[in-house]
Amino acid sequence: MDQQQIFVQMALNSWNTQLARAEKVFSSYTEAEFYLPVAPGKNRILYLYGHLATVHDALKETLGLAKRTRPELAVLFLQNADNPAAEFPAYADLKEYWNNVHDELKVLFTNLPAEEWFKRHNAMTDEDFEKDPSRNRLSVLLNRANHVAYHLGQVILLKPGE
Repeated sequence: MDQQQIFVQMALNSWNTQLARAEKVFSSYTEAEFYLPVAPGKNRILYLYGHLATVHDALKETLGLAKRTRPELAVLFLQNADNPAAEFPAYADLKEYWNNVHDELKVLFTNLPAEEWFKRHNAMTDEDFEKDPSRNRLSVLLNRANHVAYHLGQVILLKPGE
């Protein structure tokens, strides 16, 4: 295994670890608990779950690997704050969306050769990438793994000790 493959494996391990933690934490809540805020005046679990799934759906386009499955959810989960009065997808539909996005990403990530991870992602210009090649696809993956960890920290506020 060369160094690029080692770095990619390390990043994928981080991503997979955070997703496994997310699965464990989110599955510990009942459907009714998904509609509770993690703390008074804060986001509901449903919103954070949808937010992460939507960010990960958009990740396919950011990395230049595929199109988003549900681009219309960006308005609800990325462009606006949690609003209990808004019309959200049903709990079961959101779970299906989460599973489908992550199943698709798993296949895309597994099939992406190591050297491809070190190329420019679609959220930056060729000029910016030339100035800072460390801002590559792999760095986006690491950032998204950290993003999952950040929001899991919020979600477990509802059940301290989990």
